[in-house]
Amino acid sequence: MVFSGCANKQPPQSFTKLAEEFVYTSLANSPVAATQVGYHKHRGVELDSMLDDYSPQAVQRQRQWYQDFRLRLQRSVNPAQLNAEDRADYDILNDQISLALLEFDTIQSYKHNPTSYVELIGNALYSPFVLQYTDKAARFRQIVSRMEKIPELIKQAERQLTSAPEIWTTVAVSENDGNIALIDQEMRAAVPGDRRESYDRAAKTAIAALRGFNEYLKRDLSQHTYQWQLGPEKYAQKFRYVLATDQTAGEVLAGAEAELKRVREDMYQRALPMYEKLHPGTQEKPGLNQVLPQVLAKIAEKHATPETYFADARRDLEEARRFVREKNLLTLPARDNLQVIETPEFMRGIYSVGGFNAAPALEPQLGAFYWITPIPKDWPAARVESKLREYNFYGLKLLTIHEAMPGHYVQLEYANDIQPPLRRIIRSVFGNGAYIEGWAVYATEMMLDQGYLDNSPELRLTFQKQQLRMLANTILDIRLQTMGMTDQQAMDLMINDTFQENEEATGKLRRAKLSSTQLPTYYVGWRDWLRVRERCKETQGPAFSLKEFHERALKAGAVPLPVLSRLLNGKGL
Repeated sequence: MVFSGCANKQPPQSFTKLAEEFVYTSLANSPVAATQVGYHKHRGVELDSMLDDYSPQAVQRQRQWYQDFRLRLQRSVNPAQLNAEDRADYDILNDQISLALLEFDTIQSYKHNPTSYVELIGNALYSPFVLQYTDKAARFRQIVSRMEKIPELIKQAERQLTSAPEIWTTVAVSENDGNIALIDQEMRAAVPGDRRESYDRAAKTAIAALRGFNEYLKRDLSQHTYQWQLGPEKYAQKFRYVLATDQTAGEVLAGAEAELKRVREDMYQRALPMYEKLHPGTQEKPGLNQVLPQVLAKIAEKHATPETYFADARRDLEEARRFVREKNLLTLPARDNLQVIETPEFMRGIYSVGGFNAAPALEPQLGAFYWITPIPKDWPAARVESKLREYNFYGLKLLTIHEAMPGHYVQLEYANDIQPPLRRIIRSVFGNGAYIEGWAVYATEMMLDQGYLDNSPELRLTFQKQQLRMLANTILDIRLQTMGMTDQQAMDLMINDTFQENEEATGKLRRAKLSSTQLPTYYVGWRDWLRVRERCKETQGPAFSLKEFHERALKAGAVPLPVLSRLLNGKGL
């Protein structure tokens, strides 16, 4: 495949043609992502049998293609002349090009982040394993083909990687063990009889390469350390393209820190009556740092066991579904394609608690997955208790609302019905993270505001504790990446100021070092969803309908929230 071109010799093209080229060429350039989206063939080439190419030549071709495409887009399209929907897509593509070039020219994760290769391999095998887009025998033929290519990808990774932060190397080894288990155990047990011989042959070679990669990571790459912090300049650029909001990182940080103080004070007032029940006859009014830890600790005592964790999540899913219907908060998707499953091992570095994997945008009937990360059987009792207290009876309900009903699952099912399909892919594959995460937080609060669980004060306080965690996420990301925040300061913020369990705080600190600009999407998105709703109320007055607002906003897909406001109201935030 050739991705470069002579931009100055090509005649102007329509935006639709350019957008189509961008989307399908981008997917062809990442066969693993293409499978996840449901795009299986590009110009007659079967993408499901291929792996992404990280050779130096391929990386340079991709970089050049983005540069050339940006010039062609600038020369061919005047964004001011586009209609509102096309302008929204234009803005998304423009930010994606800028983000890609920032990655190629400046951040260069392919030179420093071994987890990107490990997770690529895991997704390359897991997607055709669980997505039934064709018959099982054909999918295992593709899995075998991809396994046969793993040794070459490992060689490319070892040639490209020059240095890495210790935490990235450590997590890569752990997740890579999950890839080995996926090949050697889970998938091997499901191989059709007529594919067994070819599978065993490819698996042997692939596992040897993956084990060799682990040895390389521990023996060689670990000797070449690298700073995981982006620093102020790189962070500001990435923040702009990822968040696509109307505020700088500094302004968002100030807002989050002020909101954290407000939420803490509101929680204190809510918790005082509960504290007084725990301590009848108390004469002096206790302080916030005395009241909240004790009340939250009492609430956390009600929790699942490792054995009932999954059953409780499934129960909460059905309970939330009934509530959404009873309150007529929005029309639920017609497809019944949601499965609750264990988080794949190769993704547990990022998803230490749970997550959501959407149905493919081009094949939404294939199914979506609400991931729950199981508690390892070898954890000591104290660690198990810490996690179960954090995701207690109320916390697990909130997680299920956020990830599934009416959070990510509902939002992404709406997105998978967007027409035309090109727009659906743009707003799914390149969707704005603040819109996506913000909806999940907004939807959770909205459920509570509508009386979910009989207006339980324990549920509201648990949600507010999660709001503190959301705010801490933002503060952690910005201060760790740009302002020299120490590990101890981060742990103090999470444990002392936002009342997180040690297990949660430890996992979040690791996540903050594995990613950048993702953790602020929750706060920025939640804040901006509320702002969009208020704009709609101002515009529509007494005619405003909450159900109609939800459905119109979700049917737009994951555009940046200032853009959503323009689509719904004719004006931004």
